[in-house]
Amino acid sequence: MQPSVSGTDQHVLHSAAQWLSAGSPVWLATVVATYGSSPRPVGSLLAWSADFGMAGSLSGGCVEEDLIARLRAGQVDGSQPQLLLFGDNAAEQARYRLPCGGHLQILLQRLGKDDLAGIQQMLDWLSSRTPFVRQVSLQSSEQHLTLFQQDAPQTCRLTSEYFIQPFQPAYQLLIVGAGEVARHLAALAQPAGFAVTICDHREEFLQGFDAPGAELLCAMPDTVINQRFADSHSAIVALAHDPRLDDMAMLDAFDTRAFYIGAMGSLATSAKRRERLAGLGVSAAQLQRLHAPVGLNIGSKTPYEIALSVLAHLLAERPQRS
Repeated sequence: MQPSVSGTDQHVLHSAAQWLSAGSPVWLATVVATYGSSPRPVGSLLAWSADFGMAGSLSGGCVEEDLIARLRAGQVDGSQPQLLLFGDNAAEQARYRLPCGGHLQILLQRLGKDDLAGIQQMLDWLSSRTPFVRQVSLQSSEQHLTLFQQDAPQTCRLTSEYFIQPFQPAYQLLIVGAGEVARHLAALAQPAGFAVTICDHREEFLQGFDAPGAELLCAMPDTVINQRFADSHSAIVALAHDPRLDDMAMLDAFDTRAFYIGAMGSLATSAKRRERLAGLGVSAAQLQRLHAPVGLNIGSKTPYEIALSVLAHLLAERPQRS
């Protein structure tokens, strides 16, 4: 099973590419600044086509409704990118239902077929987990989009001349071992922004295993980890309850930059696991990276509760993006 396109950015850009390919102009809106409390963070994307509709979001819905009404009425000049401010007074805050007195600023661009190559390049880099920067000129009507393939900064930046937006690889989760906890964790992690892969070399465990949206691999974890889960936006969780499989995954995980490494088991099982790994040459510093027992200690007993505790810990440990 192949994984579906993951993440809101990919969904928005994929929709824009499809609509542009069909000959429909696309308006691309990006949240470039927020003040006070805002429903969506800086960098959030929305694409809209008069022929195909909307993908993505900027707020809870009222900003989108007003923006689309303006676009349908032809009230926005698309000759060059524009900055629009929503909720900058009490009346607009009530109208758009922005919480806590917040307001937001968006960058609006009209894309045509000439922009299709740039959108497709962004999708290609996102798919290959390549960091890059999108730079939009706010003053030139000739060149609206520039892409740089480089280590992306952590934050967006808005100046009088440019909006600069970094794109990092999407977060991904490798689950080692197909079982009930894995099934629940896969279902919970995907809406939280993780692309999920479940790896198990035991064919009988994968036969009939149902994890919608997750990629299922019949393989040992070492090759999968080394080839695909070695970067800092990866999490590796061993749930096989088989020391041969779980320990192998841990040995390879310690050689990666994964932000989370965890293994399921009781306190006694986890202590024995650390002894085995130390005997195999794993250093004390490496063992400090191991979350075992995996997840937050919420007294969980059922597979769903264990999966929920793991997801909560993943979100707590995941590097925060501005």
